[in-house]
Amino acid sequence: MELLTIGDMAARSGVAPSALRFYEREGLIRSTRTGGNQRRYERHELRRVAFIRIAQQVGMSLEEIREALAALPENRTPTKADWARLSARWRRKLEDRIAMMERLRDQLTGCIGCGCLSLQRCNLINPKDRLAERGQGAQMIVNPPA
Repeated sequence: MELLTIGDMAARSGVAPSALRFYEREGLIRSTRTGGNQRRYERHELRRVAFIRIAQQVGMSLEEIREALAALPENRTPTKADWARLSARWRRKLEDRIAMMERLRDQLTGCIGCGCLSLQRCNLINPKDRLAERGQGAQMIVNPPA
């Protein structure tokens, strides 16, 4: 079994050694130690790191990533079936995020495109700040009217 040093792991994964140490502290990846207390990673950890990076890029929290990785096998490379199970769990959440990003794109363009850069146009869309009743933040994006 080939073990990778932290430098090899960083070079192969494109993740800084400090990030690898952080992922390990968070329980997302594992390493063994040499007699000199140097980290060594099994090759299958490369897939876990790749998964972490992709999950972070699509906006998954560390807790969501941790839960997903807990469902994967620890001592072997995940199979296609393993990944299929995991992706099914995230599919709806990703679809919701995609829809929110599309609303953001579409409404941001409209808002900036109007040219008013003031509350005048927003008063047409949200008179008397009625969306404040729905909660804090950008309610037209996060929680759009039906």
